[in-house]
Amino acid sequence: MSAPDGSPVGAERSIGQLFASATTEMSALVHDEIALAKAQLKQDVKRGATSGGAFSLAGAVLVFSLPMLNFALAYGIRTWSDWNLAVCFLLSFAANVLVAGLLALVGVVFAKKAKKGQGPQKVAASVKETAGVLQKAKPHPRPELPQDRGREAIEAVARSTS
Repeated sequence: MSAPDGSPVGAERSIGQLFASATTEMSALVHDEIALAKAQLKQDVKRGATSGGAFSLAGAVLVFSLPMLNFALAYGIRTWSDWNLAVCFLLSFAANVLVAGLLALVGVVFAKKAKKGQGPQKVAASVKETAGVLQKAKPHPRPELPQDRGREAIEAVARSTS
């Protein structure tokens, strides 16, 4: 087993090696946080596009179907019920408004889902939390080494860090 910088675990590493290892790990953490933010933002944009598409479809149905559907439905109701033609046209228009209302409701549901998706805000909070933890981190206390730095003292420090 070895550390991220290739040195064996349990061996005494220099401060430079420790700093390099910490820098590499912090860089990887930041890259992972950015990738997570991108993925969540992509999902929110997709939900927003679905919502916009549903609203657009609702408007298109209402605008383009009114003339043709109103005439067909009104004459169909008149044939079926022998009611006044004006009442039949009103019923035809009400049916079109109902369909457009249902499509608008679908758009509202997707818009709320897109608004609830707080992906980038979650990632920013996670980054702040990580930074807060790292600021509060204290170095591990090391025992005082004798001035001669004998082999036994170095092995004792290596054992205490593994």
